[in-house]
Amino acid sequence: MENFQAAMVLGGVGDALGYRKAKWENCILGARIQEELKSLGGLDNLVLDADNWPVSDGTIMHMATAEALITDYWSIEDLYRELVRVYLDAVVKIQGRQPDPATLEGCSQLKPDNYLLAWHTPFNERGSGFGASTKAMCIGMRYWQPDRQETLVEVSIEAGRMTHNHPTGFLGSLCTALFASYALQGKPLVEWGREMMKVVPVAEDYCRKTIRHMAEYQEHWFYYEAKWQFYLEERGIAEDGQNKPIYPDRFDPEERDKVYKRWSSEGRGGRRGHDAPMIAYDALLAAGGDWKEVCNRAMFHGGENAATGSIAGCLYGLLYGLKQVPANLYQKLENRERLEFLGERLFKASSTDK
Repeated sequence: MENFQAAMVLGGVGDALGYRKAKWENCILGARIQEELKSLGGLDNLVLDADNWPVSDGTIMHMATAEALITDYWSIEDLYRELVRVYLDAVVKIQGRQPDPATLEGCSQLKPDNYLLAWHTPFNERGSGFGASTKAMCIGMRYWQPDRQETLVEVSIEAGRMTHNHPTGFLGSLCTALFASYALQGKPLVEWGREMMKVVPVAEDYCRKTIRHMAEYQEHWFYYEAKWQFYLEERGIAEDGQNKPIYPDRFDPEERDKVYKRWSSEGRGGRRGHDAPMIAYDALLAAGGDWKEVCNRAMFHGGENAATGSIAGCLYGLLYGLKQVPANLYQKLENRERLEFLGERLFKASSTDK
């Protein structure tokens, strides 16, 4: 249970660090962020509180997803209706936190009064952003067992396309949910990327069965797979995932920014549903359990730091817990008690068969 709680809390910590009240989230130079961090006394001396280091919309939406997952729903459709309700409530809370435009647009298309189609939203050309990936780790925590993978796939896709109805967007939610489940299964970190790629065709089959927007999806589906294939080959991660990833000798903040931009489709690392989880995953792979190094790579780069930070923080919590993390980073964190409660309830819910 402790790692479930650590995951929810550190997702918020990673988000708050990367966001820095919108200052660092909008900074395109990792070196500048690292310099500012030094002038603040370094990571060990930061105290994350609600006034100076609030969480962004990503954590609010992740909490909303978790709230729905711990309710006593009778069917998957009831869960989807509950997700619609909590997402619409969350839209009010994320005002003033520079919310992801696709999240706002997607939520405006939800239909809470339509019993059968409440969660059906139109295909969105602009829905390829990171917002679906940052709210879905808890889905993997709820359905982490290998025999629950079919449910994980379906719920992560439906939750993803409620706000980001575009393959690059909702495959990001599938990815972070799968990574959370792999962490809890004890699957070696180096295998996660290749294992996820094997599940993408399962997701495509599910989308085909739901007979919604496949014509539009087809055009964009390949992009997500191609980007991940490119990443796995660049890191030299073999099909069996048994080898160590390859990193360049020089990988300082400037070099990282260049590489993250190359993975992105926007010139800002972490902006999309494919590269936000990718940067978080890469940071975890390189850090080898070192919390500060995870932060350097996932929270303090030039790009969408809040998104990559929240994913990396949550997955780090599932893998390693809170032992290496300075207490000042989470003791006064906004919503900490609620995040801990959600972690506890997710643990209990995941242990109960339905």
